[in-house]
Amino acid sequence: MIVVDSNVLAYLYLPGEYTAQAEVLLERDSNWAAPILWRSEFRNILAGYMRRKTLTFEEACMVQEEAEGLLFGAEFEVDSTAVLQLVRDSRCSAYDCEFMALANQLNSKLVTVDKKLLQAFPERAVALVAG
Repeated sequence: MIVVDSNVLAYLYLPGEYTAQAEVLLERDSNWAAPILWRSEFRNILAGYMRRKTLTFEEACMVQEEAEGLLFGAEFEVDSTAVLQLVRDSRCSAYDCEFMALANQLNSKLVTVDKKLLQAFPERAVALVAG
């Protein structure tokens, strides 16, 4: 099982710069997990696409539903103290630290493109794109 952040999910479902890498990741390991927070972050990404008229409301709803299907049974609560400890020890947001806290909780890797997470937690955070 790997933890993925909301941006990795967005790359999987919304064509863009890293879509091919997200697809390869899913083929290599389809057992993805995320904190429950991913839903709100992902909806916010979809909201941006709708406002830019890149996605219709119906398309956004369909993408959200597909992503929820992918993560069905693999969404987790995270401990607030664990999140705040990670915030204390880094320059990352509490939102981002939720994903790292889950990776720690599951003894898993966090796949991300977030440079702050990659820099702050190199023992557990791995880049979606190497280099």
